[in-house]
Amino acid sequence: MRNVITRLAAATALTAAASFASAQTQGVTDDEIVIGSVNDLSGIFAAVGVPAIKGANVYFDRVNAEGGVHGRQIRYVVEDNGYQMPRAMQGYNKLLNRDKVFAMLQSLGTPMNLAGFKLLDPKGIPNVAPLTAARQMLQDPMDNKFTSFSTYFDQSRVGVKYLAEQFGAQNVCTMYLPTDFGEEILEGSKAGAEEAGINFAAETTHKPDEADFVGSLSKLKEEGCDIVTIALGVRQAITVVGTAKKMGLEEMKFLGTSASFLTVVAQVPGGVTDGFYAAASWQDLWARADEPAPAAFIEEYKAATGEDPVGFAMLGYAAADMMVRALEAAGPDLTQESFIAAMETLDYQDDLVGNHMTFGPDDHQGADSVYVSVVENGAWKMVYEE
Repeated sequence: MRNVITRLAAATALTAAASFASAQTQGVTDDEIVIGSVNDLSGIFAAVGVPAIKGANVYFDRVNAEGGVHGRQIRYVVEDNGYQMPRAMQGYNKLLNRDKVFAMLQSLGTPMNLAGFKLLDPKGIPNVAPLTAARQMLQDPMDNKFTSFSTYFDQSRVGVKYLAEQFGAQNVCTMYLPTDFGEEILEGSKAGAEEAGINFAAETTHKPDEADFVGSLSKLKEEGCDIVTIALGVRQAITVVGTAKKMGLEEMKFLGTSASFLTVVAQVPGGVTDGFYAAASWQDLWARADEPAPAAFIEEYKAATGEDPVGFAMLGYAAADMMVRALEAAGPDLTQESFIAAMETLDYQDDLVGNHMTFGPDDHQGADSVYVSVVENGAWKMVYEE
């Protein structure tokens, strides 16, 4: 009898300890996990943020309808930063101090994420799949940071080399926002030019609300720019390409990164963006619409929203899938430590985005592939892979 009582007491102690651990973990209760995001729903990158959040919610809604993760429902709380720093910091403060989020998923903007780290890192809050490909997303301390894809630096570096080889280009230039986002693409462009053995000729900087690029393009024409890499807002990138065509700069090749690799960019009416290149770390959704995983996603998304999905809706869905995989692997006694350890065990083929995702204790970047695509007849066509 004494042994039975001892075993019961031990089991009770373990259960109490697990319950206490959950009670001490921010954003986790017996029936809920709170996930946050500081995103752009109204600013220059709303064409990225809005569909990404919709895609994630389609996945989370299905998981919740099926019972959640280890009996817990996922509550996804999103704050709009409008791609403005003051609003971003307001959002981070609300999510951390009022909503008490367990982790962040798909927060958008390089400068916004970097500022947010000052609040996230002291609390050990995981930052997962941010909607930026900046190298700083894995800055020290790296333990709580996980990215999905290759960096802006590598995307622009690989893209420049490809275009230089394809078209015999001699001069590379960059148009960019003077932020961490723009600076990294500038550095990658210079590195790509150096590796290709060609000249980096010129650069122009721009404001987020700038809309007239005639003067800048005239300067780049005078500098003999064959390749122009772009680190601008979505609407700005479209305007630049359209303006260049009106100016007769047909030989100038424009290259964006994952920040420009959007369905809406390819589908601009009148073929405005035909011939525009983008280097990203995933494959276009609609170019693979007949494949099983993209076809199933398109059907599920349309049924849930009544809309056709775009590329970043696919990324939002895939990011939510990754989050749920880690939550499941972390087990019912969810803590930040168990979640981070679970993230480091993920190793799977994501047929939706077309990448193999793998993480480890010393590798918090899921994939490092780079795909170069070009707009042809209103759709993205992949032309190179590295």
